Amino acid sequence: MAGNDLGSLLGSLLGGGQGGNGQGGSGQGGAGNILGALLNAFSGNGSGKSASNGSPLSGLMDMLSKSGLVEQAQSWISTGQNKPVSGSQIAEALPDETLDKVARQSGVTPQQAADEIAQSLPKAVDKLTPDGELPKAGSLEELIKSQRM
Repeated sequence: MAGNDLGSLLGSLLGGGQGGNGQGGSGQGGAGNILGALLNAFSGNGSGKSASNGSPLSGLMDMLSKSGLVEQAQSWISTGQNKPVSGSQIAEALPDETLDKVARQSGVTPQQAADEIAQSLPKAVDKLTPDGELPKAGSLEELIKSQRM
């Protein structure tokens, strides 16, 4: 799955329909571009690790949970209120090489990437898990497309 394609889909999902607050203005796709690059790193092609079900989103959630952000990550997946996370927490949870790669691909500094991820990841995960469950491998793009409709 190409980071640019996923970034475009995520950008549409985050900004579509509700007048998304396009403050992400970093790089070409803003928040969607950064999240697309991040999920691409967890698709098995980057330095992140895929989860057992092969979904890059599952791999990312596993890493955040193992890094002490289990409460936040679970709140984004569940149907209740989303708990916030800071850019510093994201920077600590992700491997340096993953954050550096995402920042390079998005044309921002690693701290800017971490801050943008902290702002947009909870919303994206919440929208991608409407039933309180992570999507399986191969269904992530279809789910994003269906949410945009």
